[in-house]
Amino acid sequence: MLKRQFSDSKGYAIGAMRRTLMSASILLLATLTTTFGLAAQFPAVKIEPVVTDLESPWGLTQLPDSSWLITEKNGKIVHINALQERTEHDNLPADIFVPGQGGLLDIELHPQFDRNQFVYISYAAGDVEANRLTIARAKFSNNRFDDWQVIFAVSPDKDTPVHYAGRLLFAPDGALLITSGDGFDYREHAQRKDSMLGKVLRISDWGEALSDNPFYTGDGGAQDFIYTLGHRNPQGLVVDSVSQTIYLNEHGPAGGDEINRLSPGTNYGWPVVTDGKDYSGANISPFSDYPNMTLPLVNWTPSIAPSSMVLYRGDLFPQLNGDFLVTALKTQRLHWVRVVGNEILIDHPVVDSLQARLRDIHVGNDGAVYILTNGENASLLKMTPQ
Repeated sequence: MLKRQFSDSKGYAIGAMRRTLMSASILLLATLTTTFGLAAQFPAVKIEPVVTDLESPWGLTQLPDSSWLITEKNGKIVHINALQERTEHDNLPADIFVPGQGGLLDIELHPQFDRNQFVYISYAAGDVEANRLTIARAKFSNNRFDDWQVIFAVSPDKDTPVHYAGRLLFAPDGALLITSGDGFDYREHAQRKDSMLGKVLRISDWGEALSDNPFYTGDGGAQDFIYTLGHRNPQGLVVDSVSQTIYLNEHGPAGGDEINRLSPGTNYGWPVVTDGKDYSGANISPFSDYPNMTLPLVNWTPSIAPSSMVLYRGDLFPQLNGDFLVTALKTQRLHWVRVVGNEILIDHPVVDSLQARLRDIHVGNDGAVYILTNGENASLLKMTPQ
């Protein structure tokens, strides 16, 4: 910004003018603070453990009876009942590929779980030379899983054990959405409609392409399954229960982490448009925008490494109604984000006692916020008003 220097023999007049301008600036700042919500305070909370000694957990979901299912990377699902007693289940698909960022990833209940007891998981399958994100489902009843069936696999195979993404979400229309990463060394695939890498995919609850998908042709190719494209490694996927809008967050490289508001057929730019740089420091793209590519709703540069998020709708924290709570790995914080329209009103880390690598987050049946920490000896934490 250019600065202009002024001098005047009548210093008193200049000083008075500066004081007037300063007062006006303070008034304007106060107005902006009120208008844009910067003065809002995150509620005082208490954090208490629900369960500890989890081994590299990744995803969680809550059953209608308020018990929990938690995935562990190495191939276990832990069931935590109302008495906080745990049962470990390892009778899962045999082809789970654990190295790198692989292993067992997300877990999601069928919208009609009360009727059909279907549970869905995402996981890395294959081996070092050929691996892929895979979706399977089984019935869970009487505290046991039965009849695992693979219903979908991302193609093409890749030889990198990273950037699987793997988040699952049943959309309001009953379709299953899957975030698929770009495989790191395959980032150009994020722009290709003949590849499922770097996409959000949309399938039926049995793994079929849906004829109302935006690029559907009926020939069974990758384009039949694509909902959105131009993603890097998206790991947060939520639907607003009020507006029915779907949001996604994703890892950029060194910077360029994003929240995006999803709409079918939209291209979100990676790797043509990004605010991030390569880990070497080199530029990935010269473009800050590009025709027919949508810029993010929220951008984090430097990176926070967002791992999951919720859009809070509940009675326990009315002051957070409609806000995002984002778990982050790199900053080891919970981030509070408020967006109205396209304006970011609040975006900052909160809850000092939650300084840990945070993997997943869920709003429980009781309206409390449940947070899954990352790594060995991890915990499921419950956040309630103080």
